[in-house]
Amino acid sequence: MKILFYGTPEFAVPTLEALLERHQVVGVITQPDRPAGRGQRLTARPVKRRAEAAGLPILQPARLTESQWPERLRALGADVAVVVAFGQLLPKAVLDVPPRGSINVHASLLPRYRGAAPIAWALIRGETETGVTTFLMDEGMDTGAILLQERAPIDPEETAEELAARLSRLGAGLLLRTLEQLDTLTPVRQRHELATSAPRLRKEDGMLDWSEPARALVNRVRGCTPWPGATTETSRGRLRIWRAAALDEASTSGPGEIVKSASGALAVATGAGLFLPRLVQPESRRIIAWHDFLLGARIGPGDRFGAPRRATA
Repeated sequence: MKILFYGTPEFAVPTLEALLERHQVVGVITQPDRPAGRGQRLTARPVKRRAEAAGLPILQPARLTESQWPERLRALGADVAVVVAFGQLLPKAVLDVPPRGSINVHASLLPRYRGAAPIAWALIRGETETGVTTFLMDEGMDTGAILLQERAPIDPEETAEELAARLSRLGAGLLLRTLEQLDTLTPVRQRHELATSAPRLRKEDGMLDWSEPARALVNRVRGCTPWPGATTETSRGRLRIWRAAALDEASTSGPGEIVKSASGALAVATGAGLFLPRLVQPESRRIIAWHDFLLGARIGPGDRFGAPRRATA
């Protein structure tokens, strides 16, 4: 089958690789290069690098809403389009280019977690199960009829980065099965009344509000790793939390105060329970153990971390 592939980040690479083994990829559409690193030099995204290595035709439109694109894409002669974390909504004229439709691989069990950041929000909201969905695209945001789904448990320690790596491989396999069964699958309309949203993360989504329960804060750390990063203000500057645990221990201290846990470890009082950082990163420094940070920063019981308020997602 001739495939037109749309994708941009690392999450999309396993699906592109799977397609290269089984099908003919006639072109790759990916987002324009973006500035990266200290020098802010234009850098190719992961899908583009993989497509270049495979010698595939590559197009990088700033907007697919421009009138030229349907004809340019039609000239590639694809039977079906596959879209994985591309980063733009596709207009109807573009979706209709391939005669067998445009299929999206989405990292949730639709209609739950429609949007740009389904993995992050599933973790932030404490889900214990997620999965991947293939569906026929329409003009809405992840609203098309479902083709296949596969469920996956979420490990209680798993971060968004780790879960994305696992779901990207699961999605690649599901997409291949979808294409194999395309002639016999019956698309199933989504139950829109059950939909939940997963909007693109903002920097402020990573700010820790210590009035929340410890378990919710740990989930936010997991969901915001690696981006935008879970952070708090301290007397020694901003601190990023990479790993943490929730302790089911009561405290009379106010949220954000450093206290001793039952084991003697220093933790942070929250709205319910104690929050125990494990790996942290002070501003402009490397990732270190929580104990080492406390020693170097001379922070102890009675000190307090900031508690920025965050708008509800």
